[in-house]
Amino acid sequence: MTYLGELRAHWRPLLAAAVGLGSGLSLNLYITSIFAPYLLADFGWSKSEFALVGSMTMLTLFCMPVIGRLTDRFGVRRMATVGVIAMPLSFLAFSAYHGGIGGFVVIYGLQIVFGTATSATVYSRLVAERFDLTRGIALAIVSCGPALVGAIGSPLLNSFIEAHGWRAGYQALALFSTTTGVIALMLVPNLPKADAKRASAQRPAARDYALIIRQPAFWILFGGIFLCSPTLALHNQQMKLMLLDNGASSSAAALMISSYAIGVIVGRFACGLALDRLPAHAVAAISMGLPSIGLFMIASGFDSTPVLAAGVMLMGLSMGAEGDIMGFLVMRYFGVQVYSSVLGLTVAGLGIASGLGSALLSLSLKLSDSFTPFILFCGVSVLIGASLFMLLGRASIARMAAAVQAAPDVNDASGYRQPAATASQP
Repeated sequence: MTYLGELRAHWRPLLAAAVGLGSGLSLNLYITSIFAPYLLADFGWSKSEFALVGSMTMLTLFCMPVIGRLTDRFGVRRMATVGVIAMPLSFLAFSAYHGGIGGFVVIYGLQIVFGTATSATVYSRLVAERFDLTRGIALAIVSCGPALVGAIGSPLLNSFIEAHGWRAGYQALALFSTTTGVIALMLVPNLPKADAKRASAQRPAARDYALIIRQPAFWILFGGIFLCSPTLALHNQQMKLMLLDNGASSSAAALMISSYAIGVIVGRFACGLALDRLPAHAVAAISMGLPSIGLFMIASGFDSTPVLAAGVMLMGLSMGAEGDIMGFLVMRYFGVQVYSSVLGLTVAGLGIASGLGSALLSLSLKLSDSFTPFILFCGVSVLIGASLFMLLGRASIARMAAAVQAAPDVNDASGYRQPAATASQP
């Protein structure tokens, strides 16, 4: 099958995953900061208090591994259905909320717990099951769902909230996520029974996880993603507040968030194409390291609109590359049978780092009332984390990771093994 032929042959799972992610939990990266100024004005919360909302992403430490394992075992459609029901309900709960910051945090936490069923840990498995030659660009197309919605929807949502209020904004999001979520579920195709059995996790979970955590490739991937992820505290709830703090107007900040989403799209396509053609470890190191330039630009004190917009767009590149890199490297080093299990663990690390980053940002804002110290910290952390990916280029690490793919299923009398050749590719 040719490169473009593979994309044409599997357009339906590609579209299902892109639409599903575009209406799922990842949408929060682009919408929460739009609501932030209105929530703070209505409820009287401080910026440091609101920063603690992001610490709830630490719940992914528990949710993502569970969701990942269940997806490996029962498939994408069953798990995604849970999230498609939960996301609109959470938006409606936000729209009806009256109270202190504590109750808001609880709703946000519940949204994370159940909304993880609409994350890349679930939907990107559709790519892992069906794509080989075009895996990098397929992951890019899928992960652009939320970014495309963010690029188009952020200014529209901001204008809608200004005209109708933030409660109506959450209600509109509930309607949107319901409609697109149902469409995504309808598009998810069934695998042939034989392929579904071979692609699903058949070994006991304890055995799989024991194999996974013994691999250096897992810890390099986990550590690199972890160190690059404290900056997510800025990507999510705080981006508009950060830009307003640097002198941008509300409308300019909304447009800059749109430029951030454009950076995500550019980063994902550039990274996806590069992963299909170049050494994956080098692509990962460069893609994840470049956004540190954007962080240093924002922290520099040069607060002109072009500088801030460029800095935000460069920050978006990391989100653009991150989804491709995690999915691609997990598939390469661990195979499809435990794909969502490994990805769930890795995304849990991302969530922990994001939660710790939110707590650190809250402390920094409380002590200095400035985003700059935290931005500088994130710039350094991103550089260190990105450099770790270069270690994946060592042949010995690739050979050791192949052990997970080569281990036979205890319930498979044929001794079926996921082909391990991909683990040694450049």
